[in-house]
Amino acid sequence: MRRPRRRGERGPLSSVGLHLTLLLAAFVALFPPFWLLVTSFKPRSETFSLSLIADFTTDNYSHVLGGTTFLTWFGNSVLIVTLTTVLGVFIASTTGYALSRFRFPGMRPLMWTLLVTQMFPMAVLIVPLYNLMSRYGLLNQPVGLVVTYLTIAVPFCAWMMKGFFDTIPVSIDESGRVDGLNPFGTFWRLILPLAKPGIAVTAFYSFVTGWAEVAYATAFMTGEDNLTLAGGLQTFVNQHTQDWHYMTAAAVLIAVPATLVFGYAQRHLQAGLTAGATKA
Repeated sequence: MRRPRRRGERGPLSSVGLHLTLLLAAFVALFPPFWLLVTSFKPRSETFSLSLIADFTTDNYSHVLGGTTFLTWFGNSVLIVTLTTVLGVFIASTTGYALSRFRFPGMRPLMWTLLVTQMFPMAVLIVPLYNLMSRYGLLNQPVGLVVTYLTIAVPFCAWMMKGFFDTIPVSIDESGRVDGLNPFGTFWRLILPLAKPGIAVTAFYSFVTGWAEVAYATAFMTGEDNLTLAGGLQTFVNQHTQDWHYMTAAAVLIAVPATLVFGYAQRHLQAGLTAGATKA
């Protein structure tokens, strides 16, 4: 007699179908970056060739690093991303803590504002933001780009941090006040060390916002010396030039820091996202 199948146990065909689906999904996810890496080592004549590397060369990387202002773009991006990440983490953490622990006039409208601001597509905001930055002299200034990136990162991160702080017992705040700490001292010394997973998610989201954003970087920064990596990448392929081999090499160089940051923060990302989603 055939053994009865236990609840939740998959049959042979189901297991095969599941594994094939996972393999297909892995292939779809890994093939584009793999082919980008392969193309970056091809000469221009083989850029669109479907074969693997027939004539291996590192001239694409040499040209990007030595024949363009890539290092200047890299420095601009590092400056802007660092400011965006530090300010984004501080503002989102303090805002999320205030929404989680205190009751004050205008609290609910503020929470709705944090949600509503995420509903506007970036393309709609480019023109009004451009006019504001032009009025205050912030065009072609790293500070102006940092401010615009904070408008993207802070609302989502503040809402997420509020949900994360809701999971931390209020008794910890009360013990801090008993020991003579003011509200900021309680937040800084007691609550913030317990919020490392949430801070890791906030920092990573702020980093990705500043590192990978293209629309604002292209609209608000002009001139090769003022471009970030996202804006500089477009100079390789436009209406005048079609240097796909250089673009792939530059894209690989841009992806390396993001991969390193993700590898460092990934152990906290799952815990932070899960904790922040349990309450809202």
